[in-house]
Amino acid sequence: MKKALITGITGQDGSYLAELLLEKGYEVHGLIRRSSTFNTSRIDHLFQDPHEKGVKLHLHHGDITDGVGLANLIRAIEPEEIYNLAAQSHVKVSFEVPDFTAQVDAVGTIRLLEAIRASKIDTRFYQASTSELFGSTAPPQSELSPFAPQSPYAAAKLYSYWVVRNYREAYGMHATNGILFNHESPRRGETFVTRKITMAAARIKLGVQDKLYLGNLDAIRDWGYAKEYVGSMWLMLQQDKPSDYVVATGVGATVKDFAEASFARVGLNWQDHIEVDQKYIRPTEVDALIGDPTKISKELKWQAKTHWKDIAELMVDADLELLRNKF
Repeated sequence: MKKALITGITGQDGSYLAELLLEKGYEVHGLIRRSSTFNTSRIDHLFQDPHEKGVKLHLHHGDITDGVGLANLIRAIEPEEIYNLAAQSHVKVSFEVPDFTAQVDAVGTIRLLEAIRASKIDTRFYQASTSELFGSTAPPQSELSPFAPQSPYAAAKLYSYWVVRNYREAYGMHATNGILFNHESPRRGETFVTRKITMAAARIKLGVQDKLYLGNLDAIRDWGYAKEYVGSMWLMLQQDKPSDYVVATGVGATVKDFAEASFARVGLNWQDHIEVDQKYIRPTEVDALIGDPTKISKELKWQAKTHWKDIAELMVDADLELLRNKF
């Protein structure tokens, strides 16, 4: 039975990845931060009483900012695969907490890599990279496109990208960067624009909200389905040689397009309910991110099946069901 360690297991991607690995027969270990309130809602359905026999999901308190704790945990578990999904992942918030973002998203990665070296175990490492690395570079963006980060978040992730490549070359680590373009699902946090839109569409339809305030409606993004994208993470670590891969649909849409489709799903005109608020405009905007997934399609035979309009509709449907059960 293979063992895997997932940092950020309580997030959108972490929960889907945990499901996938458990289905494949892995013993899954997840790193969670200590809190006075439960923050495991996305993985509660996977929980097993640790006193039972055959438990395959194990949660460990820790933090990506604690290098000694990471080394001790890795040494104790001896996982064959490590997926680093932990991050302060909100671009706009990174302008407000740049130091914290750097400590988690940049320095956290090298702490993990050093923990692997200190533990002296043979493991494969996946780093959750991001399309935000490309920033102002014109689309379509591929593995060969120049990086031009436009936020503290992107700059921190750029450090992680290069340090993963450095450790791969310097120490022979099986270390891979997955450059994932925007990927969404009903498990997306409600502060991210797609979930803000789908939740608002559902709430307005049910009469519990009137207006939605957004920032740049003309920003173009390549939105994929998170549940599918975690499959690409697993595939990357099954290869004999590590490499870096863009994961994308290759199709772009504006925030306005996503809003229009989401509100149309519940029979509403988005223009009647959405207003622009300047406080949601980033200090430096990224106009267009559209990925070129040619490499992963050719080498790993991976291809996105769900595109942005279908994602908008399935998220709205999920939020409607959630709210109807709540009210």
